[in-house]
Formats: sequence, structure tokens, C-alpha cells
Amino acid sequence: MTAWFIVGFFLLSIFVVYFTSRLIIWSLVMLAYFLCMYYLANNQINYIVFNGCLIIYLAVGVFCNIKPLRRLLTKVIYAKAKKILPSISETEKLALDAGDSWYEQEIFQGKPNFKTLHNLQKFTLTAEEQSFLDNETNQLCSILDDWEITNVEKDLPVRVWEFLRQHKFFGLVIAKEYGGLGFSASAHSDIVMKIATRSTSAAVTVMVPNSLGPGELLYHYGTEAQKKYYLPRLACGEEIPCFALTGPTAGSDATSIPDEGVVCFGEYEGKKMLGITLRNVDKRYITLAPIATCVGLAFQLKDPENLLHGVGREGITCALLPHTHAGLEIGNRSWPLGLAFMNGTVRIKESFIPIDWVIGGQEMAGDGWRMLVECLSIGRSISLPACGTSGALFSAVLTSAYSLVREQFKVAIGHFEGVEEMLAKLAGNAYMLNATRQFTVSAVDAGIRPAVASAISKYHLTEGGRVAINQAMDVHAGRGIIMGPNNYLARAYQGAPVGITVEGANILTRNLMIFGQGAMRCHPYIRAEYESLMNADGMGKFDDVMFRHIGYSLQTRVHSVFHSLTSGIFARGYSASKFNSYYKQITRLSSNFAHISDMSLIFLGGDIKRKERISARLGDAMSFLYMACASLKYYEDNGKRESDDIFLTWVLEHCLFNAQESLINVLDNYPLSKLAKGIKFVLFPYGKPFKMPSDKLEHKMSVSMLGDGGMRSVFKAMCYVPLDINDPVGRMEVAFQAVLLVEPVKVKIRLAIKAHKLPKAPYKVIIPRALEAGVITQTEADDLQKALQYTNDVIQVDEFKPFELGPKNAHPDWHPDWK
Repeated sequence: MTAWFIVGFFLLSIFVVYFTSRLIIWSLVMLAYFLCMYYLANNQINYIVFNGCLIIYLAVGVFCNIKPLRRLLTKVIYAKAKKILPSISETEKLALDAGDSWYEQEIFQGKPNFKTLHNLQKFTLTAEEQSFLDNETNQLCSILDDWEITNVEKDLPVRVWEFLRQHKFFGLVIAKEYGGLGFSASAHSDIVMKIATRSTSAAVTVMVPNSLGPGELLYHYGTEAQKKYYLPRLACGEEIPCFALTGPTAGSDATSIPDEGVVCFGEYEGKKMLGITLRNVDKRYITLAPIATCVGLAFQLKDPENLLHGVGREGITCALLPHTHAGLEIGNRSWPLGLAFMNGTVRIKESFIPIDWVIGGQEMAGDGWRMLVECLSIGRSISLPACGTSGALFSAVLTSAYSLVREQFKVAIGHFEGVEEMLAKLAGNAYMLNATRQFTVSAVDAGIRPAVASAISKYHLTEGGRVAINQAMDVHAGRGIIMGPNNYLARAYQGAPVGITVEGANILTRNLMIFGQGAMRCHPYIRAEYESLMNADGMGKFDDVMFRHIGYSLQTRVHSVFHSLTSGIFARGYSASKFNSYYKQITRLSSNFAHISDMSLIFLGGDIKRKERISARLGDAMSFLYMACASLKYYEDNGKRESDDIFLTWVLEHCLFNAQESLINVLDNYPLSKLAKGIKFVLFPYGKPFKMPSDKLEHKMSVSMLGDGGMRSVFKAMCYVPLDINDPVGRMEVAFQAVLLVEPVKVKIRLAIKAHKLPKAPYKVIIPRALEAGVITQTEADDLQKALQYTNDVIQVDEFKPFELGPKNAHPDWHPDWK
């Protein structure tokens, strides 16, 4: 009976902790247990064992529930913690306050609620937005010639600029009351994504005025006078904006910008007024700067004479200057990897501006950092993920077409296993990225400022786009590397690093932002503990929060170990779905992540900021679980199409495997190796439960992509793919459709060859003989000839005259034109 008593003591404790982290509930349940055992089986339980367990209960239950006793211990912990943990700076606090936690919070805490997931706002467009996407956006794409833009004009042609202005592409998100289109974030994302499938240069030109920049800052923080003047002019393209933040010595660390503004009295247009003298402003990488008519500027504001008088304050400040302002130098143009969007420098040696030019007026002086990070959490969710996703979708659609059209050894290369693997990964990646894009953007439309989710989207979708372009280049081989008007991959390949670099390099986003912001925004207690340590009288709050954190930690560990030992069978799922088993495994790994992340925050403390690779891997694990949830929601929101099943299965297996590997890599490289080994043994008791998608599954996906229905048609609808033989992309699609049409004809010929009715010979020999032998009809012969011609056209690469691209320096005397 003694053994059963001990087992009951621990199992009941675990059972209670599994369902609640409240200490008082555990205390009352265990009190009832002791009373029952005392009266029902006391004589059968070893006295020492019974009293030992009772002492443990009293030490925990009584001591921790009585605050005066508990705080004797808390004071000691509080004093040590204040010395160890780093403080949160004002800029860090502003960054934490700027943005909201969203569904990623449930993943972080190990308790994803899938009913909540599927009740979140869907990604939808209004009829007006859909019409703009189908008409004006397609019309814009039809007049974009990326070779002309990047290699001839090195700018958008005049006809394109006029079209952008006429149809208010620069005012997509500006409210209708100010002359804009007033579109949703979803529409903004879809429009930029479709343009990016045609021209990265055009997409960047459209997205910047609609993303982080003067327009958005004015709309959210500007004075009414500033809004009424600038927003209508921005919406119609009368004003072209840029925003100058980054400088040579302050890239990702925007809070350390050296550009200085000093509050003073000065003269402007013959009037003496309060203003700011800007000095030594040096900005670079500023998109649209060379053509901007209004320049947003971030600088460090100082007020040595206290002239603000409490209206506004010192600190990072944002102002808006006309490009004609004296002292403002819009300098030389930069050339980002051969793309043609405008980018350059903004400099000021010294210039005086009125205080009214501060965005939001004098009251917003010193609030620039808050303004920027709040807008960034929104903007990062939309434009850059849209461009990354465009690369994945476009690569999947065009590579599948090329894989069917291009033959080697009389077989379409898409039927080779190596190419099959690439096609499947391209398609699965495109599905995952698009689902994540739509999921995150829908949060913005729901009024959420998704700080952590936007970092996940920015990093994984831009990186995913780069991977997709590389895979497409591998399949296209020589067809992809020869530059010219017919190469539809080269500029996207060159442009992939641009989106990755914008708004902070992805190394920073992955290593610091995803998990770092996640810990402070998504963990239920860490931030409150930090804030209490920053206050001189925060011991009382620290005591309350710390003991709730202890309960949370215990519950997280119980969930994690239980789901690992039971292989997730009892984890929360979504019984309404055929993918319920995958939902359960997401919950399992989410609880594992919560366990390891909480352990890291407790044992590593402030050192987690310096253990960037640990932070990065934890961020990866959370990201893959987030993208798995996004893909499940996408599947449900789009009517659970049967054609999606194999692609969703690939995404789920891919995400679960990578989340698992990320967690294992955390433990394998953990500073506290003995602790990590123990946790690894408990969380993965039967080895690695998740594997990468199988060859069989990827074969099915590849076969699906080599047809014109199913998921390929879904992907194609989101890209600009005209059926136009005079267009490089359209020509490939026409050839693809023609080859699909004659596949049955080719089968007839192959069977006839096998039956020795026709010889093995090139098609130009076989076709007339097949027609003469009655193997195929005249219509079929014509279709096959046409398909062969289209195929020959699209596998060709661009050629230039020997001296067209430059002089022949090796033999300058051969021809006078070559000198």
C-alpha cells in the first residue's frame, strides 16, 4: 500500500498540474488526498513515507500560499535577479510596446487552440479589390517589359509611370477620403505579389509608397493639415515619397543614428520661427530617393535650451521635407544588383526646417522610434513577404512548364526523379509560403499589429523565395543563366537578396528578433518579471508573477513530457479535419518548444541575447509550427480542396520535421549539456518521430504539377502568365499547353514504335510515316508539329552579335567598329 500511496501522490500531482497551473488548486486536491489516505489507509502506509510526503506538501502548499512566508524567499531571488538580468532600454521597451502578439502566442505557450485558429479572420478581397487585381493590375503587368526596364531604360518607362499615377497604384492603402483607393492589406499584398511575378523593379516601386514611408506615417501620426495636403498628392503620384532612415554607421541598429537635429529659432521664408537645424545627415540605400519629391527623414533630436517647453521631447524624430528645400541634397543613385528601381542617398550638411515639418507636429517630436517600429510591424507583414512568395509561385509555375516541354533521351525532364524532387519542393514551398502570407496579412486586416508573426513572415518568405529561385535555376540549367529578353528567371534570381536585405538583414531577423520578441511578447510572465525588476518597489509584483511563472513552468513540463511519452495521442487536435493526427503533433511539438524555451529563459537569463544561435533555432521551431498552422487554415478557408491534400501533407511533414530538428539542435548545442541530454531523452524517448516527406508523396506532387489543373492552376492564377506567343512567359505557357494537348499523340507513336509499326527516328521523320500508316490523324499531326515548333522556340536562349555587348579588346584591329 505504501508504494501505491507514493505512486498516487505523484500521479495525482501531475494530473492536477496538467489541467491547471494554480498552486491553490493543487494544494486543496492534495489536502483531500492526504485526508482520504489518513482515514482510509493510514495503518497500511509506512509512517515515515506518509510523513515525508506530508512534509513535502506542507513545504510547497503552505509555504508558497502564504505570502509573508513566501516573500522571505522571494526577496533573496529578487535581489540576485536585479544584479544579473540586463535592463530594458527605452528604445527596447518602445519596440516591445509597438505591435501585438497574435496566434504565435498560443504556439509559444504550447497550447495552440485550433478552433480559435479557424475562427480567425479569413484572407478575402472585396469585389472592388478583386476587380482592380484582375483588371488594372493585369493591364499594368501587360505593359511591363523587364528586359527593357532593367537593361535598356534602367528605369520604369514613361508609359508605366503614367499608368501607375493614373490608376493610383501609389495610393493603394491611402483612405478614400484623402483620394486614395482605401484597399485592405490583403489587396495590397496580392497586387504587389502579382506585379513582382512580372518585374521586381516595378513591384518595389509600387510597394515602397504603400509600405513604410511618409504616406503610412502621415496617415497614422500626421496632423490633419499634413494629411490634407500630402495624402491626396501622394495618392495620385503628384508627390513621390521616400523615407531616409539607414546610414553608413547605423544600419540595423537604427536607434544609433548619428544624424542630428537641434531645436532652435531660425528663419524660413522671411519669418523667424521655432524649428530644427539639421546637421551632418548622411543616409544611403534610400529607395525612390533619386526621384522623390518629398523626403521623410529620421534623426536624433536635441533640445539643449529646452525650447520645446514640454511639448515633444528629445529623441528620434521623423520629419518631412520637400525635395527643393535649401540644404537638402538628393545625391547619387545606387544600383541594387542590376534592378532598375530608384535607390540612392540623402544628405544634409546643415539646414533649418520649421518645427511644423515634424510628422505629427511638435507634439510628436522624439516619438519617431515608436512611430517607425509600429508601422514596421505592419509593413513587414505585407510587401516583402508578398515579393518572396511571388518568387516561389512563379518558379513553381514556370519550372513545371519547362519540365514538361524540355526533353532529354526522348523523355520530359519532369519525369526524371531528380527533377521530380525539385518540382515537389518548389510546389510544397509555394503552398506553405502563400498560406503564411495570407494568414499574416489577414491579421493586419483584423486590426492586429503582428510584431512576431511579421518577423516570421519577413524572414521565412523572403528566404523561401530565394530557395525557390535557386531550385528553378537548377532545373532550367543553361536556359536560366543566359541573359536576354527571353530569360524570365534571371532578374528574379538577382533580385532575391534585395528583399532579404531590406528592413534589416535576415541574419538579424532570425537570430535576434523572432525568438527575442517572442519571448517578451508571447511568454505570459517573462516581460512582467523584467518590468518588476526595473522598478524600485517591484518586489511585490515580482513575487506574484514569479510564482505564477513557476506554476506555468511545471505545467509546461508536464504537458511536454506526457505528450512525448504518449507520442501525442492525447494532445489537442481538431477532430473535424482528416488531418487531425497532424494537429496533434503540432500540439506535441509546441509543448516541447514551450518547455525548452522556458527552460532557456530561466537558466540562461540575459545570456539568451548573446546566445544567438540558440535563439535562432528556437525561433525556427516556432516559425515552422506557425507556418504549419497557417497552411492548415489556408486549406480549411479554401474549401478543403481535394487537390490540396498532397501539398498540405508535404507542408505539414516538412514543418514538423524541421521544427523537430531545430529543437534537437538547440539541445545538442546547449550550454548546460547534462541538463539538455536529460531533456532530450525525455522529449524524444523513441528517437526522432518525424521524417521528411517521402519520395512517393513528392512523386504525386510532381505529377500533379505537370498537368494544368489542381494546384498548378491555383498558383498560376496568382501570377501574371499571359497566353501570348510574343511574351517570354506567355510563350512558355503556350508551349506547355501545346505539349499537354499532344501527349496522347506521343503515346500512340511510342506504342507504334514498340509494335515495330514505326521506326525509331526523329519526329520530323516519324510524323509523316505515322500519318501514312494511320497511327495518327492529320489534326493530330498538325498539333504535334505545332507543339514541336513551340518547344524549339522556348528552349532557345538569347544571342547577340559578336560586338553588340561591348568591344572586342582582344583583337582591336579586326574591325574598326570594335575599337
